[in-house]
Amino acid sequence: MTRNPSGGSQPSAGHPDHTGPAGHPGPSTALLTDHYELTMLRAALRSGAAHRRAVFEVFARYLPVGRRYGVIAGTGRLLDALRRFRFGGEELEFLRAAGVADEATLSYLESYVFTGDIWGYAEGDCYFPGSPILVVEGTFAEAVILETLILSILNHDCAIAAAASRMVTAADGRPLIEMGSRRTHELSAVASARAAYLTGFASTSNLQAGRDYGVPTSGTSAHAFSLVHHNERQAFAAQLAALGQGTTLLVDTFDVAAAVRTAVELAGDQLGAVRIDSGDLPVVARQVRGMLDSLGARRTRIVLTGDLDEHSIAALAATPVDGYGVGTALVTGSGAPTAALVYKLVARAQDDAVSAPLHPVAKRSVGKPGRGGRKWALRHRDVSGAAAAELVMTEPPVPAPDDRVLLHQLVRGGEIVGGEPLEAARARHREALAELPVHALQLSRGYPAIPTVFGPDASAAAYSEG
Repeated sequence: MTRNPSGGSQPSAGHPDHTGPAGHPGPSTALLTDHYELTMLRAALRSGAAHRRAVFEVFARYLPVGRRYGVIAGTGRLLDALRRFRFGGEELEFLRAAGVADEATLSYLESYVFTGDIWGYAEGDCYFPGSPILVVEGTFAEAVILETLILSILNHDCAIAAAASRMVTAADGRPLIEMGSRRTHELSAVASARAAYLTGFASTSNLQAGRDYGVPTSGTSAHAFSLVHHNERQAFAAQLAALGQGTTLLVDTFDVAAAVRTAVELAGDQLGAVRIDSGDLPVVARQVRGMLDSLGARRTRIVLTGDLDEHSIAALAATPVDGYGVGTALVTGSGAPTAALVYKLVARAQDDAVSAPLHPVAKRSVGKPGRGGRKWALRHRDVSGAAAAELVMTEPPVPAPDDRVLLHQLVRGGEIVGGEPLEAARARHREALAELPVHALQLSRGYPAIPTVFGPDASAAAYSEG
């Protein structure tokens, strides 16, 4: 059974897809941060560097093993969280009592509002190693304390979206239900449902995601429902009476063959679907399909669940099933629960003057070298429209006719300008995948689908150290 909410918090054009219940901004996100952000702020206020113009960038040095592309997800959630990044009385009192901040720092935080600019890859787009997926420009103080919030949202949502995208590809048009809420943190479950829907999942079992983001919700029943009744016939009859013939009945609590016969006997050929959650799924699914057809229930669908991931879904391609439910693998990123994104200072002014020019900075740590300078990016495409390379440079680009500009302004002078409906990101992901080379969709291990090429200015040797 699927519900497509019509009265939930549906996003509107030009705004983030969630602004809290009844349009209110919601609770503060200011303490969803690491202590060390305020350590740096406190010391920077003392040194005078706090008000120095700075540019931070979010990027991944590499993709998880075997992945050919990453997926941008969480942008809408991030913009909502930024809107609520305010230090009120309770937050300030906690910081004072815990000795985290001195009076000068508390005074700064009391009036904190991000007034800078943020550019980012559009939600739903793909990215590759080195892609500058988010660029934050502001004073050092106002930008540095956003690091933890930005990374916690993007690292989670991008990881889930990348796994979900591979699952959608493996399903090859068969609908997918996100049903991992019972396998992760309660708030991560909501974010995971949003990320999965963005990449093409049809629905979620999570009702909060339905209310907050307009994701269609669906749900069947658990084995407990059959067990609490005297027998399976009684359980099926109760569910059919309550939900109608279009419901989905779980048929593997006891004997699958007997359950299928009982289900069709009670619901007739209008039975919506049966769900199989255990056993040798390809074998059982073929047997059930044969039984349903022989009993006249040719339109009854078969949904498979049970620890599925993109690889097991792909292996079921030739099996006569109509959809899948995915839980644990989805909410854990199918083995890659983080996107390994980092937030690095890449440019700063030499003094506090507003007009002071920005100079590249980059660390030189062994194994983790940086590339200084504020970046811009293009997706270079060939004449057929297929993506050929990720071009990253330190000057605003002049795109060739077939190139696609990747960075879009999300925040201008502290004002959120890049919010959009979730459906727009969902459509964009389909388009982004369509322009990638065919081998990008392979599930076998391999290199990124396209190379990241850094322009000569971005790879100059004359980096300064911060």
